[in-house]
Amino acid sequence: MTAFVGAGLRRDLLVLLALVVLGCLLPQVLNRGLVFIAGLVWINAVFGLSFNLLFGLSGVLSFGQAMFFAGGAYGAAVLTQSLGLPFLLAWPLAGLVGALLAAAVGGVALRRTEGVYFAILTLSFAELLHLLVINTGFLGRNDGLSGLARPLIELGALRLDFSAGDRFYYFIVFACALLIALVRWVVATPFGRALQAVKQEPERAEFLGIPVRRHRWSVFVFAGFTTAMAGALVAPWAQIVTPELAHWSNSTNPILYTLLGGSAYFWGPVLGAVLLSAVFYVTRTLVGISDLVTGLLLLSVVLALPGGVLGLLARWVRPAPRADRPAAGAQVEAGR
Repeated sequence: MTAFVGAGLRRDLLVLLALVVLGCLLPQVLNRGLVFIAGLVWINAVFGLSFNLLFGLSGVLSFGQAMFFAGGAYGAAVLTQSLGLPFLLAWPLAGLVGALLAAAVGGVALRRTEGVYFAILTLSFAELLHLLVINTGFLGRNDGLSGLARPLIELGALRLDFSAGDRFYYFIVFACALLIALVRWVVATPFGRALQAVKQEPERAEFLGIPVRRHRWSVFVFAGFTTAMAGALVAPWAQIVTPELAHWSNSTNPILYTLLGGSAYFWGPVLGAVLLSAVFYVTRTLVGISDLVTGLLLLSVVLALPGGVLGLLARWVRPAPRADRPAAGAQVEAGR
């Protein structure tokens, strides 16, 4: 089992390395607008993977992940613009904002509810944060915070101005790759394997000594941290943060990425983020049609491809059983 997990981790790290190389080559062949979208795809990939830590790994469905994404974005904007902190310090602090929000929300929601009731309660907390943002003066109210500068990093004699060229895009690629590697490492740890047991049989896992509620709260806090770290990258990349980041519709995005790509696969949300971003880009000029196309696409996936795109590819790749070979159940019956 340990050897299998280790092999899977090494394989996924090699896939991540290949994606980083591909991501670094994109500015050489794409225009500035598409490079901007590529940066958002990397950020959304982390957003989707963080959600799938809850849904795919531990069986916790949250409709409020936008509050952590917005918490990270607004945290980074306030820390850098209002308090003047360097971005390299503001970035992990913004992640801490998301972790603290998740700790508070999870401490209340996981103690009192589960299943669909937990999902609705997280949605309620997210909308409370949305209302708080649009009614808070120093957060810009409905207008948000604009004019955010790309970071200038000074480390001794090293001076990096990320406002020039595609430098901040490369920073996003490596920062998101680091977060993806962190998420993958958590999945491979004994804690991650315990979460899989919690998802399959929570009562039996509790009987075996796994503190189910504590594990769910811990992964909820960790997902809030990584989601906020991704959100913090949006602030200098888009150079504006708005209350829409905390809106309930933004909470549906990681769900869509996960369902489209395949929640049973680690790279499912990443593929879903790429595919949905492509759909949004192709239908960007179709006023009122973009949401319809997206809805029809997801309806088709749910009805025809319950395992997502990766689930379909796995069925294609998996060899079909030979007609002259009896099934496993038939072999058992024959041996009795």
